Amino acid sequence: AHFYISFTDLEGTSTVDEFAVRRGKLQPHTRRTVLTQTQPYANHNGGDIKFGPDGYLYIAFGDGGSGGDPHGNGQKLDTLLGKLLRIDPRGGEPYAIPADNPFVDDPNAKGEIWAYGLRNPWRFSFDADKGDLLIADVGQSAWEEIDWAPADSEGGENYGWSSMEGNHPFRGGTEPANHVPPIHEYDRNGLGCSVTGGYVYRGDAIPELKGQYLFADYCDGTVRALRMENGKVTGESDLGVNGGETISFVQDGDGELYVLGIGGSISRIDPA
Repeated sequence: AHFYISFTDLEGTSTVDEFAVRRGKLQPHTRRTVLTQTQPYANHNGGDIKFGPDGYLYIAFGDGGSGGDPHGNGQKLDTLLGKLLRIDPRGGEPYAIPADNPFVDDPNAKGEIWAYGLRNPWRFSFDADKGDLLIADVGQSAWEEIDWAPADSEGGENYGWSSMEGNHPFRGGTEPANHVPPIHEYDRNGLGCSVTGGYVYRGDAIPELKGQYLFADYCDGTVRALRMENGKVTGESDLGVNGGETISFVQDGDGELYVLGIGGSISRIDPA
């Protein structure tokens, strides 16, 4: 009964707003702001939002921008920057924090945090069948990464930034003891510059793709697929199609996938 949008306003503040929906139409007069986060710099704000299988709203925020995480936000638990958040937007005013979030009892941490150590989680998704979480985190200058958490995760994962970029210490950093390494990474030598996360394919049109995670890169555009088993990548393939400057994927009600290009194109992935 409610629709949510995520955007950066003209003052540079990341914002999540809510509209009531009646008979399939947004009700503009019901618009309210659920959450805001000031961004110290203009680049990589993150901002993706998804409802999880648990019914809670997940919000991805970048580390605040600039380069190299100058404020160390990725590893700090007293800021929402560099995090994946989990909130109940209808449970309070302006929202409620679920009681089972991993840091609700830590007075030095923000209760909204579900996972941390992220640089720019531009796109993330949940497996429509299993409920697993996949986050595509844009790298600084060398490594793009895809992170995974099982559906039964209790949260609190540290994906390493800015001590780590992918599996690699960043600028002499030390790997945190609780670092959860990516299930997949690729360097920027010819493969792209900015990973664009997609979805685990659960449609019926292309049976051979079932259970594989599709993703692309903003600069390269090639749609690729990862074969996975129990959170481990067992193979990678190139689908032989290009989505252009790919900024997002969309999953429809039947589990079929669409690729969005920044130029305005919407392309459905169909059997060849």
